[in-house]
Amino acid sequence: MRRLCADAERLRDSHRGAFGAGGAAHAQFRVQCHHRKNDRGLELTLKGPEGRLRPQEGLSSRGCGSMASPLLSLVNDDSRYQRAFQLFLERSSEHQCMRDFIHNILPDILASVGDGKSNLNVIGVGSGAGDIDLEMFSELRLKHPGVKVDNEVVEPSGQQLHNYRVMVSKRTDLDYITFTWNKMTAAEFEEQWKQKQTTKKADFIHLIQMLYYVKDPGATISFFQSLLDKNGKLLIILVSGDSGWGKLWRTFRSQLCNPDISQCVTTADIKAVLDAQGIRYRNYELPSHMDITECFQEGHADGELLLDFLTEVLDFSRTAAPELKAGVLDMLRHPDCSTESDGRVLFNNNLGVIVLDPLPHKQ
Repeated sequence: MRRLCADAERLRDSHRGAFGAGGAAHAQFRVQCHHRKNDRGLELTLKGPEGRLRPQEGLSSRGCGSMASPLLSLVNDDSRYQRAFQLFLERSSEHQCMRDFIHNILPDILASVGDGKSNLNVIGVGSGAGDIDLEMFSELRLKHPGVKVDNEVVEPSGQQLHNYRVMVSKRTDLDYITFTWNKMTAAEFEEQWKQKQTTKKADFIHLIQMLYYVKDPGATISFFQSLLDKNGKLLIILVSGDSGWGKLWRTFRSQLCNPDISQCVTTADIKAVLDAQGIRYRNYELPSHMDITECFQEGHADGELLLDFLTEVLDFSRTAAPELKAGVLDMLRHPDCSTESDGRVLFNNNLGVIVLDPLPHKQ
């Protein structure tokens, strides 16, 4: 689960066991989902010479397989998920490492967008409650003072979209931004865009912690990359392939990863496909950790909540087979996943960033 999903309302009503904005994933990465994946596991694709999408073979394992886990997903209990996610935010440095990137590295990336235009078009997919979005806008404004911004917000969770709108209404420094609110998944947004035959191009698009929840991550990347204007940038943030999440998913994907909920995809998978296609990109690693010490204290309420979040399983400590529970705990404590310092167990929560330029024009 990297960001357990959502449009929880929609998923629970239509097909049990889900943010795309996730999370984020993302507090903005609440319960959001950008559309369900198929039952064939991970199938990353990228555009070929004609701009069509080609399946890629031999990806390293983030696919969850075709067999759903018999364990009950945490998405079935939204209240517990919210508590688990809030605890994750408290115990991890995820949002801080994102903010460090936004304020220290992103400004140079944003400096070249727009090509001198007086109006910039931005698309945020899986924006959640918008707090990370607005931090990025503050840097965009510093690099491009005086410009107007048209911002398409794509977010399937009605509650998160409401929270975003309320936050905007309380701000007096956002009059340069025109917000268009799209309560929909990434797939629905793509379909709508194509049906309208929209020709507008975007100067900046961000997909933060949401590619776990699309049917075909590569196709989603290709679509949004195709919307970039000259000097536009596509920003992708996911968990790093070298993170503890990547190790956990590779080891236990068949037991834990529910194909109706999320793609167990990391930046390593995305980069492998981009490399195979000769697509150029910039990438960054964002160091992050999560204190999971209490996971190893039997019966500890916070530890059990964090285990639920890490495994995506509702009441994992009580419902998982003893062998599975022992294996997961051993993996979480393994040096491949965590380090120990001053008696605390710190899970590797590193994120990866990929930045793409517009697709080359066809000759």
